[in-house]
Amino acid sequence: MLPYPQIDPVAVAIGPLQIHWYGLMYLVGIGGAWLLASRRLNRFDPTWTKEKLSDLIFWLAMGVIVGGRLGYVLFYDLPVYIANPTLIFQVWKGGMAFHGGFVGVMLAAWWFGRRNGKTFFELMDFIAPMVPIGLGAGRIGNFINAELWGKPSDVPWAMVFPPFSDPAQLPRHPSQLYQFALEGVALFVILWLFSRKPRPTMAVSGMFAMFYGIFRFIVEFVRVPDAQLGYLAWGWVTMGQILSLPMIIGGAVLIWLAYHRAPAAGQKAAV
Repeated sequence: MLPYPQIDPVAVAIGPLQIHWYGLMYLVGIGGAWLLASRRLNRFDPTWTKEKLSDLIFWLAMGVIVGGRLGYVLFYDLPVYIANPTLIFQVWKGGMAFHGGFVGVMLAAWWFGRRNGKTFFELMDFIAPMVPIGLGAGRIGNFINAELWGKPSDVPWAMVFPPFSDPAQLPRHPSQLYQFALEGVALFVILWLFSRKPRPTMAVSGMFAMFYGIFRFIVEFVRVPDAQLGYLAWGWVTMGQILSLPMIIGGAVLIWLAYHRAPAAGQKAAV
């Protein structure tokens, strides 16, 4: 069993002002995405300026935050928020959902693309390799917060999370680290290597959706589901798996369409 590192969730405290590591992880994700995008900007569109890229990243970040919050409200705890709608705005109490953030990013990309002469999938193919940076950073934030841990386990790397998080004090799978490794590191490497060669439009987007869905579906087998939902079917199906399944199927369909609809001569680098 590995010891859980005791890290204060509050990174900086100045009087009543507290800056949490989880919030800083959002900045790491957004900043990392901007740096990577700026390196690939000329390959995407030489006419785009850094200012336009900054505008894109800003709207995508808004899509992540608004979509992630609304996704959690709708998919994970709707009755509580219906009973007290003001809780929706109390984001400092937690409650974000990747799948909601993903929808928010898609809507932001569609809107920004229409205003800047880009198709939806042109932007999504450009964005996809950057997303794992934010996903990985977010999972590290979950780990520091001692939240979203896994099922009890006797594997050598199991951890006992703090009593405020797990009163049962059982050794558990550190599922946040599994997700960091898969959704952050592995997904980034897959998309980075895949997008280095010319790919038809939609292919990179499809790879992102399919592999994220697969990784999330797998980790859900060892991750404890949200207490207010529990398992939704057969004693093992979780909300995360239900929401990931359409991503797996949709991603595979996009890859198939990309390679069957686009002529080889029309392939271009999916930056």
